[in-house]
Amino acid sequence: MRAEVDRPVRDTAVEVNLEAPTSADGRWCLDAYFRELAERFETGFDPARSNPARDEEITPPAGFFVVARLDGRPVGCGALKRKDRTTAEIKRMWTDRSARGRGVARKVLETLEAMAREFGITTLHLETNRTLAEAQALYRKSGYREVEAFNDEPYAHHWFEKKL
Repeated sequence: MRAEVDRPVRDTAVEVNLEAPTSADGRWCLDAYFRELAERFETGFDPARSNPARDEEITPPAGFFVVARLDGRPVGCGALKRKDRTTAEIKRMWTDRSARGRGVARKVLETLEAMAREFGITTLHLETNRTLAEAQALYRKSGYREVEAFNDEPYAHHWFEKKL
């Protein structure tokens, strides 16, 4: 119990790096992400029914995929998928349960936003499911505002946008 109290809210040891979604750690993160969504969503989760973020769409130059690590261990991921010249979507944001509350998701999101700016992106979109309250809170705190649906993602209940 004492370790939980003393654990910092944000962890400066979080490293976020560009990586291929097909790497071993990238696949591990994506598989864990899909498993967690299947557990948490009321209807389960089938990646084949969801709007895609195919490997080639989140690999440079089309987009980016990042893996977050704590002490060298993968604990999170996120992706940027370009929609057009100035708009991109944040996809596949996930943090392992063991690393939550340590600033991993925020650092992944900030890294993706910085990459988007360098890529010439001026508008970011993302969507999320109503059961992911912690994700909604992060997006709102990070300056995303809720907007009308911009796609037909079957698992989404909230759509967000941020101007960079």
